[in-house]
Amino acid sequence: MADSAKSSLRRSKPSYIYSIVGVALVLLIMGVMGWVFLNFGKVGNSFKEDIRISAYLRTQNKDTITQIKQFITAQPYARSVEYVDKEKAKSLWNKDNNEDWSKILDYNPLPESIDFYAKAEYVNPDSLKKISMVLLSVYGNQITDLQYPQVLVSSISEKTRIFGLAFIIVSVVLCVIVIFSIDNTIRLAMFSNRFLIKTMQMVGATRNFIARPMDVRAIINGLISAGIAIAILLGLITWIESLVPQLKIIRDMELNLILFGGMILLGVGISVFSTHRSVIKYLKMKLDDLY
Repeated sequence: MADSAKSSLRRSKPSYIYSIVGVALVLLIMGVMGWVFLNFGKVGNSFKEDIRISAYLRTQNKDTITQIKQFITAQPYARSVEYVDKEKAKSLWNKDNNEDWSKILDYNPLPESIDFYAKAEYVNPDSLKKISMVLLSVYGNQITDLQYPQVLVSSISEKTRIFGLAFIIVSVVLCVIVIFSIDNTIRLAMFSNRFLIKTMQMVGATRNFIARPMDVRAIINGLISAGIAIAILLGLITWIESLVPQLKIIRDMELNLILFGGMILLGVGISVFSTHRSVIKYLKMKLDDLY
């Protein structure tokens, strides 16, 4: 009987390898989707916060200009504020249009302005309209107009909303698939151990005695699978960041650690749950039903 149990145990070892690899692959897919989801909002916010908003000035009074700049800086929507004189306005125009119009004109027609970048949550058509109305109502005599790329703002806001909703739906569906995939992988691995489980029960081992080492093994397997998945995911993140350096700027290690922790908890939790449920299932079955 002991030789039979040892033989069954030896036959079950390869299934652990397949189980570890299978769970690692599933966790990797979940990790990739989770990383994209966590960084999707940051990328969108980064684009929004790079949009320049210009309050064109009618006045050239330095005290008034300083007062307007301080007013904008004190507002909750302001991320950074700067005063742009004619020379800086000319240099920005030449940079954006890749040409120097001073060869044609002998004067600078560009107005002075106070340019600012708003926080991401305020960069949408409704919020920017309210900001414009407030500034023009308070400083209507000193500000001629508030301009920003309206088409770009509307496009980013709409696409962010649509892609965000679609991604949430896909992520929920994927999460369900991941849970079922891990569960089925573990159950398949435990199927090859069914005779070992029944043999231990027949020689008088208690339910807890049989389940405990297998639950411990499930924890170890889950940790190994999560470790493999996290290592591969870190490699993928490093590779992607080398291709897109801007992603390094918005990298949030705290969010990444939360993602890795979620992968570990999911891998270990589902492994233990599926393993324990399979053990109890085979303990309740009759010997003839195992064939």
